[in-house]
Amino acid sequence: MNPAASALVASHVPAPPAPAVLPPAAGEATPWPPRADWLGTHRGSLTVTDDFAVLDDPVEQETFTRALAPDGEGAGAESVLVVQGMYCAACADTVESVLQHLPGVQRAQVHAATRRLTLRWDPTRTRLSSLARALGDTGYRLLPMQHALSVSERLRETRQALWRLFVAGFCMMQVMMYAWPAYVTAPGEIPPDITQLLRWASWVISLPVVFFASGPFFASAWRDLKHGRVGMDTPVSIGILVTFLVSSAATFDPTGPWGAEVWFDSLTMFVFFLLGGRYLEHKARDRTAGALDGLMNRLPEVCERQKPDGGYESVSLRRLRVGDTVRVQAGQAFPADGELLDGLATVDEALLTGESHPVSLQAGQGVVAGSFNLGGPVRVRIDRLGADTRFAQIVQLMERASTEKPRLAVLADRVAAPFLVCVLLAATVAGFYWWQIDHTQALAVAVAVLIVTCPCALSLATPTAMLASAGALARRGVLVRRLQAFEALAGIDAVVFDKTGTLTHDRLALQKVTLREGASLSEAWALAGALAEGSLHPVSRMIAREAMARQPDLAPLAGHTERAGQGMQALRPDGSWVRLGSARYCGLPPSVAGEQLPAVHLSDARGWIASFVLQESLRDDAVAAVAALRALGVRTWLLSGDRETAARQVAQVVGVDHVIAGASPEQKLAEIAALQARGLKVAMVGDGLNDGPVLARADTSFALGHAAPLAQSQSDFIVQGGQVMDVVNTLTQARATLRTVRQNLAWAAAYNVVSVPLALAGYMPPWLAGLGMAASSLLVIGNALRLARH
Repeated sequence: MNPAASALVASHVPAPPAPAVLPPAAGEATPWPPRADWLGTHRGSLTVTDDFAVLDDPVEQETFTRALAPDGEGAGAESVLVVQGMYCAACADTVESVLQHLPGVQRAQVHAATRRLTLRWDPTRTRLSSLARALGDTGYRLLPMQHALSVSERLRETRQALWRLFVAGFCMMQVMMYAWPAYVTAPGEIPPDITQLLRWASWVISLPVVFFASGPFFASAWRDLKHGRVGMDTPVSIGILVTFLVSSAATFDPTGPWGAEVWFDSLTMFVFFLLGGRYLEHKARDRTAGALDGLMNRLPEVCERQKPDGGYESVSLRRLRVGDTVRVQAGQAFPADGELLDGLATVDEALLTGESHPVSLQAGQGVVAGSFNLGGPVRVRIDRLGADTRFAQIVQLMERASTEKPRLAVLADRVAAPFLVCVLLAATVAGFYWWQIDHTQALAVAVAVLIVTCPCALSLATPTAMLASAGALARRGVLVRRLQAFEALAGIDAVVFDKTGTLTHDRLALQKVTLREGASLSEAWALAGALAEGSLHPVSRMIAREAMARQPDLAPLAGHTERAGQGMQALRPDGSWVRLGSARYCGLPPSVAGEQLPAVHLSDARGWIASFVLQESLRDDAVAAVAALRALGVRTWLLSGDRETAARQVAQVVGVDHVIAGASPEQKLAEIAALQARGLKVAMVGDGLNDGPVLARADTSFALGHAAPLAQSQSDFIVQGGQVMDVVNTLTQARATLRTVRQNLAWAAAYNVVSVPLALAGYMPPWLAGLGMAASSLLVIGNALRLARH
C-alpha cells in the first residue's frame, strides 16, 4: 500500500493491524476488491462469506467508515453497511441484538426497509472482520453499500428469489392437478388405490416446495429461535412444517390418529403466495429506497487517470490523490471535486441544487463530485477527495436518514414481538378447541391463524412511507436528515423565517454611490477597494470586487486594522487615516446618505467622503411561498437580527404576518421558546450558517443554501437549491406522508381485526390466509409508493 495513503487513512480512521489481504498497487487496472472476496461461497440455502479480512483494509474502510470525536461513549468509528439475509423487521431486531452483545460494539442500528446498518465500534477492541464473522454465523452477511447494491449482487438475489417462486408455482400447479379429482367427485367414486397414488404423487412434488422454496422462512425462524426470539417467519415456518408433517402422516398411515385428510394443495399454494408477495415486496422496497441508493452510489468504480507521459490508465477511485488529472467521459459522474481543465463542459448538478437544467462551465471553474458530465470527454484536476467533498457530506446525511427508525416504526416493532407470541398462543388454543369439535379441521384452523396474523404490514407501514418521501424529496434537492422530522413537520402551524440568506439572497447588490461635494468617484472607489480587500466580510468582498472592476490599480494603504462588525481603518501615504464601515464607526450622524437603507460609508479625518448604498434582493419565490403557507393555514414570522426598518421592509413585500427585528442570538432563542409556550408547533427556516441554536430549538427546521450541508448540523431538512417554495413542498409532502402512515396502520389493524376471527371460525383455509398476508403487505407498500410521485 502507498505509505502516504496509509498515513492519511490512519489519521482519519484508527485502523487495526494490517490484514493479510493486501490491495493491488496503485495504478493497477483491476478494481479492488475482487468480487469473490465479497460474495463468498454457497453452503446449502445460505451464502456465507469466508474471507472477511478485506473489511479491515484501511483503503476500503474509507468508503464506509469515518472516525468519531470522543464523546460520552468514548472514541470510535462509525460504519454504514448493508445486511443481507434480512426479510422482515424481526430480522433487524435480531441483527441489532447479536451485534450489541459483541465486545467493542458501542451501538448498532438497523433499518428494516433499507437493510442499512449503522455500526459504532471501537477499533482498538475489535475488527470489522470479527463482527462480520460473528454475524455470519447466524446467517446474515455484512457488505459495504456499493458492493451490496452492485448489479451482479442484485441479479444474484433476484434470480434466487425467482427460482424459489418458480419451483413453488410449478409444484403448486401439479399438486392442484392431483387434488382436483377429490373436489369434483363424490366420496367413493375414486378407487382407494388411485386416491393413495394421487396422495403419494402430491407428497413427492411437495418436497421441493418444503425443502427448497420454503428455505428462507425456515432459515429466518431458526436464527430467531437460536437467540430465544420469535420472528415474523416463525409462525409461517411452524405452519408450513406442521401442515407437511400431518399431511405426510395421513399419506403414510391413512388410518392413524391424524386421519386421512391431506393439505398438500393448501401447503404449496400458500407457500407460492407468500413467496410471490415477498418477491413483489422486495422489488417494491428496492424501489422505495432506490432513489436514495441511486443518489448515494453514483460515483464511478474506476476512472481514467492521466499518466506522466500523457496517456491514461484505469484505476480504482480509491487510488486517486489530490493533484491527479482524470478524464471524465460523457455520461459519467465526476469522481471528486476539482478544477475543469478543458474549455467547456455541460454539467448536471441536480443532486446538489435540485435544479433540473444543466449548467455550462468553462476552464478554471470548479466541478463537484457526483455531478454528471453531459458533454464530451473533459479533464479535471482533483482538489478534494472522499470525505472532503461536498458529495460525501450529502451521502453522510442521507445514510443517517436511511438508517434512522421513526418513532412510529419503533413503536410498531415493539408491538410486533409480543403480538407474535400471542399469535402462537392463539393458534395453539384454536387448534386444541377445534380438535374437540372436528380434528380434521383443527390443523387447517391453527395454520390459518399462524399465517394470517403475521404483522409484516404493521412493521412496514411507517418506514416504507417515510423512505418513499425522503427519496422523492432527494430527487428535488431536499435532503432529509431525520425521518422522524416528517411527523413533526406535518403538525406545525407556524413557520419562522430568518431574513438574510433565507427570504433574501445572502449577498447584497450595489444600488448607488453618493459623494460629498467635490469628491472624486474614482478616488472613492480606490480608497474603498484598498480598505475592503483586506477583509473577509461578505460586504467587504463585494466592495472589493466592484472596486477592482472600476479601478484595476488600487493604491496600497498601510496599517490595516479591522473592528469586527464595524469596519476597517488604514493609513494614507501622508499618514492620515481613512475608514470604511458603519456610520457610527466612521463618525457620521445617522442622517447621512440614506441610512434607512443598508450602506457602507467612507470617511477620513475631514469627515464623510462617500456612501455605498446597498440593497437586498428577495428570492424569486419568497412571496409565492409565504402566500402558499398562508393558504395551508400556517402563520408566518420574520425573525431577524437586522434593523427594524430593513426587516419590516422585507416582511411587507413578502407578506409575512409578524416581524421581530433587532434580535440577538439569545433573543432569537427566547422568541422561539415563547412561541412554543403559546402552544404553537414551530418550523424554523434559516440559511444554516449562523442559526444553529434556533434551528435546534424549533420543533423542526430547514437550512437553505449550498453551505448548509457543510456548515449546519442542527437542521432536519436541507434545501440545497435555496428555493423557499421547497419548504412549502416539503410541508405538503410531510402531511401526505403522515396520512399514508395512518392509512397503512389503519389497514394493518383492520386486516387483523377481520381476518383473525374468520380464521378462528374456520372460514379461512391456509391458502387464503397466505394470500391475505401477502396482499396486506403489498397494499401497505403500494400505498407508500404513491408518495414517490407526490
